[in-house]
Amino acid sequence: MIIIKTREEIELMRESALIVSKTLGMVAKEIKPGVTSLYLDKLAEEFIRDHGAEPAFLGMYGFPNSLCMSPNTQVVHGIPNDIPLQEGDIISVDCGALKNGFYGDHAYTFEVGEVAPETKKLLQVTKESLYVGIRETKVGNRVEDIGYAIQQYCEKHGYGVVRELCGHGIGRKMHEDPEVANYGKRGRGKKLVNGMVIAIEPMINMGTKNIRQHKDGWTITTADGKPSAHFEHDVAIVDGKPELLSTFAYIYEALGITSNEEDEFRQKRLAL
Repeated sequence: MIIIKTREEIELMRESALIVSKTLGMVAKEIKPGVTSLYLDKLAEEFIRDHGAEPAFLGMYGFPNSLCMSPNTQVVHGIPNDIPLQEGDIISVDCGALKNGFYGDHAYTFEVGEVAPETKKLLQVTKESLYVGIRETKVGNRVEDIGYAIQQYCEKHGYGVVRELCGHGIGRKMHEDPEVANYGKRGRGKKLVNGMVIAIEPMINMGTKNIRQHKDGWTITTADGKPSAHFEHDVAIVDGKPELLSTFAYIYEALGITSNEEDEFRQKRLAL
């Protein structure tokens, strides 16, 4: 059952989402060769708690940490460890926070130092596909319109679109209806209506779409050992249109990146 949110609830969800966004901005400043994902995880847990929220992933379904940290060939759900990051790595950082009874859930794939051009392109296309999907998140469309748009955009660049993992509704629970796949057919799935809030998260592989799960029960890697990228935003439907609750602005501020990619999805300017 899809749970429709009031405008007041959406504003509370924005607060949770922005705590996650700020956490990723803090992490962005720390990602460099020699740093371990376990160190970043501890920083994130402290940061989330210092901002009056709880780390949503810690203990959820038995997950042992506050961040999912997935480098290189890992798609999602990587467990932080004490292996130092290396020059040329990429790493997906997926973070969740719970505040005022509502969840935020948000991810970004970071470059570690200088990254190979073909890997940089994978990240660029995956992030672009996220906004392609967000543009479809409007009244009158259906859920699979989102996945169809993401799939078409990524496959035309020759990338594999993961099938087994998907985005989701979000609210008082981290995972609510509907499931939001990154592939699909136009005109299929639940109708999109005002008050829906979903997490859209393309998981795109440089090679095959196929994945495999490791014995730890969490880590998922590409079947062919090629890199994978992952970006995620929380999106509400307000006045018939997509409204971003999360932002990459704190990441961009930390990395010195100028971007207006989010402007079309905000009714009012984000105050940093």
